[in-house]
Amino acid sequence: MDINRFERLSEFAFGIPAQKNMRVPVVIYADEALMYNMDDQVAEQAMNVAALPGIVGACYVMPDGHWGYGFPIGGVAAFDAAEGGVVSAGGVGFDISCGVRTLYTGLKRQQVEPVKSQLADALYREVPVGVGSRGPIHLNAKAMDEMLYGGAKWAVRQGFGAPQDLERMEERGQMEGALPDEVSEQAKNRQREEMGTLGSGNHYLEIQEVAALQDTEAAAAFGLAEGDVVATIHCGSRGLGHQIGTDFLKRMQLAAAQSGIHLPDRQLACAPIESEVGQSYLGAMRAAINCALANRQIITHLTRTVFDGLLPQAKLDLLYDVSHNTCKLEEHRMDSHSRRLYVHRKGATRALGPGHPDLPEVFRAQGQPVLIGGSMGTASYVLAGSSESERRSFASACHGAGRSMSRHQASKQWRGRQVIDELAARGIIVRSPSQRGIAEEAPGAYKDVHEVVLAAERAGLARPVAKLTPMVCIKG
Repeated sequence: MDINRFERLSEFAFGIPAQKNMRVPVVIYADEALMYNMDDQVAEQAMNVAALPGIVGACYVMPDGHWGYGFPIGGVAAFDAAEGGVVSAGGVGFDISCGVRTLYTGLKRQQVEPVKSQLADALYREVPVGVGSRGPIHLNAKAMDEMLYGGAKWAVRQGFGAPQDLERMEERGQMEGALPDEVSEQAKNRQREEMGTLGSGNHYLEIQEVAALQDTEAAAAFGLAEGDVVATIHCGSRGLGHQIGTDFLKRMQLAAAQSGIHLPDRQLACAPIESEVGQSYLGAMRAAINCALANRQIITHLTRTVFDGLLPQAKLDLLYDVSHNTCKLEEHRMDSHSRRLYVHRKGATRALGPGHPDLPEVFRAQGQPVLIGGSMGTASYVLAGSSESERRSFASACHGAGRSMSRHQASKQWRGRQVIDELAARGIIVRSPSQRGIAEEAPGAYKDVHEVVLAAERAGLARPVAKLTPMVCIKG
């Protein structure tokens, strides 16, 4: 990307002032190297988002930003319904509420290493993974609607976990305002046998070691110590969320035209928040958030079952669960007063700062745990929300490393067997049903997660707490 078109706001922030049809400026948080390596479409897409009705503040792009459908991935934008603000399916993404949760094990590396291979095999056997994967759970119409309304709370009532799990999740495991009736039958049918499945693409289940601590005080509050082994799950709402996105993109294209909204890009199809289509989408999207929360909760149960069989001394309590493809109604301070805004985070994670009332008491002094997934074979991070992130990005941070090349490009450069062998030589066991999927997700296809995290820290979005390195990766 040509950074000369940007204003230099700081060492780790670049801006484009509002111009032409833009209603607000664009701010990209990154250093020079990350900016140079971003594709030009990131800026174009962010400028298009900045032109949508009712947007406030700025359109922000996180350090892991890259081109997406309509909205850039890593994009954050807030809209005020009272000013004609809109909701956009492209601004949430197709994998609604794709997110990450991390579980303690109470074990050290030396306790896991002797059974690492058996652990990889058992997790791969018990947790369905891959394109079109199906789980052992079948939901009839009544159970489907109960799940879409109840989220992880529903899953716990079904015996998948314990009530204390819910205290370590956004929304305490259930997104209010879900409207299962707004979810199409096609979307529900796609999900009937997909609960408790990882899916494909960049989704994974990893066993990781806490390799280093950057903030010992926050790490202690988060319950992390060097040498600890944790399990991290990355997945979302599967076929249901994708179908909701598909369904509403069509409806929003019509709604935008009927509302007189000029779309700079058809992929930015949207509807006024207070319109019938806008409210229908929000109800369906919230149901998909609950689906993702329930899905990760069931996978948590399956993971615990595997550990019970191989490492019965393990105790897999939940550290935290965060989503990074959502639109949420939140209170944010702007110009010295509070406003209720609909915050789109697409490939971006909520990062509430210290003292925020929505945080569990155990985290309130340090800020929200922000779980950053690395690319396969590289480090992941636990960050803590910054007190500055509220004014800088509507309390948002990056969500991962971010792709640096397309899946097609990656599959031409690497072979799955090659990647598996290279990781095995480093002591990382990979299990996957797809050699092509492994090639597409090769570590070299992503940005350097260390650079992304450093940029997020220096920009004031979140601060590093712990670095996690993989031992086992179950990959879609």
